[in-house]
Amino acid sequence: MPSSFTAAFVLGATPGKWARVWNERLADVPLDLVSSEQADALAMLRSGAADVALVRLPIDLDFDGDRPLAAIPLYTERAVVVVPKDHPLAKSDVVRLMELNDENVVTDEWREATELVAANVGVAVMPQSVARALMRRDVVAKMLDDGPQWQVAIAWRDGSVDPHVEEFIGIVRGRTARSSRGMASGSESDELVAEAGASKVAPKKQQQQNQSKTRIKYPRANSRRPTRPGKRQPKKR
Repeated sequence: MPSSFTAAFVLGATPGKWARVWNERLADVPLDLVSSEQADALAMLRSGAADVALVRLPIDLDFDGDRPLAAIPLYTERAVVVVPKDHPLAKSDVVRLMELNDENVVTDEWREATELVAANVGVAVMPQSVARALMRRDVVAKMLDDGPQWQVAIAWRDGSVDPHVEEFIGIVRGRTARSSRGMASGSESDELVAEAGASKVAPKKQQQQNQSKTRIKYPRANSRRPTRPGKRQPKKR
């Protein structure tokens, strides 16, 4: 019986585009996607419960001296500010960091911070992808023009000889099935290559079969699809 492959991923990361490619290339190796907090994803990686992890930098690569971690940056995330729906900043298309000087900026963990924003305790700054995942009706997210940035990276246990680890790294970096397996150095532009490589979707029937082989595990099920932040543009007449 073929072994499975486990990839942990943090809130806001979107491994589904790479899972489709994995299922096309390695149909006999089930892919388990596990939604985790950053600390849990790294703990799974170091214990061997996960083969790779999609995390946000920086991370402590030398946490375990016997088996340090390796990581390649994939892409950069921009910041948004999450505010109550009736907040004055909710009317702005773009917010500047200086506009938050008089605000109570909540610095709790992002899930908890969103709850506090909804309770009118303050505003919160977070990656745009996280805000999308946590969006609710009583808050809105506005692009923070000069805010912080985060890098999402793929991490694995350094020195791994598992060909499946190498294959997954190749997929997220856009390497085609025919290309060599040698790993090049990472860069932020790899996101564009990865997007192009992951856009080759199988025919509808085959795609449905592929999706059934990917098991996504979440801490708790979402009852509804998160709403994308930002102002909806009116239709042109």
